[in-house]
Amino acid sequence: MKTAELHNDLAEGPEGGHAWWLTTSDSVRIRVGGWGAGAPKGTILLFPGRTEYIEKYGRNAQDFLDNGYATLAVDWRGQGLADRLVDDRQAGHVCSFPDYQNDVQALIAHAEELGFKAPYFLVGHSMGGCIGFRALIEGLPVKAAIFTGPMWGINMPPILSPFARTITTVSLAVGLKHSYVPTSKSENYVDVQEFEGNQLTTDPEMYAYMQRQVAGVPSFGLGGPTIKWLHRAMEEIQFIMSSDAPDVPTKCYLGLEEKIVNSENIRSRMSNWPKGELIEVPSAEHEVLMETPEIRAQVANEICDFFESHTAA
Repeated sequence: MKTAELHNDLAEGPEGGHAWWLTTSDSVRIRVGGWGAGAPKGTILLFPGRTEYIEKYGRNAQDFLDNGYATLAVDWRGQGLADRLVDDRQAGHVCSFPDYQNDVQALIAHAEELGFKAPYFLVGHSMGGCIGFRALIEGLPVKAAIFTGPMWGINMPPILSPFARTITTVSLAVGLKHSYVPTSKSENYVDVQEFEGNQLTTDPEMYAYMQRQVAGVPSFGLGGPTIKWLHRAMEEIQFIMSSDAPDVPTKCYLGLEEKIVNSENIRSRMSNWPKGELIEVPSAEHEVLMETPEIRAQVANEICDFFESHTAA
């Protein structure tokens, strides 16, 4: 376990943040990092979305620390500063979605050694919500969980959606597993998309924050997913939608302006979660944790109150 770089100037997280390199059981190098080790109320395990990286959650870590919680996040395999899995480092790729559980296991195995103490709580965003669902099923040791815009379904362009499974199956059969999904690009989204028309946040300052980070560390950048990533993601979504809900107290936040993940799948999944509650956020896009200051403060306080109410469970 070696020290890794943490770009806290770009993260704008609490002072004293650190990052480390970990090697998973299948020999992939990932990066974990966080802020507030030893915080009095425990540790939030933050599972980022596709294309994301630890530093993107620096401001959220400050919000959580102000409420007494440390934050420990991860660069998933294939993104951030973790090992990229194909020659084209801009291509978002994974061999199998359950492979991400090896990253989760490495994070959990070293959390206490790194100073991030129990009780543990989960915050999973977008793809991190997809990974987090299986982690809960497999016994992730958390008292409670929060999902924001979880990837339990993917909104695809109308030209692709009806044929996605057929396209990916045929493409894999003819050796195109590392090719980009049709309609996707190699460029990082915030590099090429102006604030107007973006699908992440309604807050221009938060969007500029994301843009500064990728401009400051171009290695953070990630483009569209590969065909194999999409194929495996659809398999994982089928698993999520057909599984029994984990026996974990859970809240899920869904922006009412959501355009990236499938809102109806989220509503359906949460309607069958005995210990779950869906909270729909008016005027919010995909990044509920990176919305306007008012929304972000409200959601952060609600999350921390929810976790505190389940600390002794």
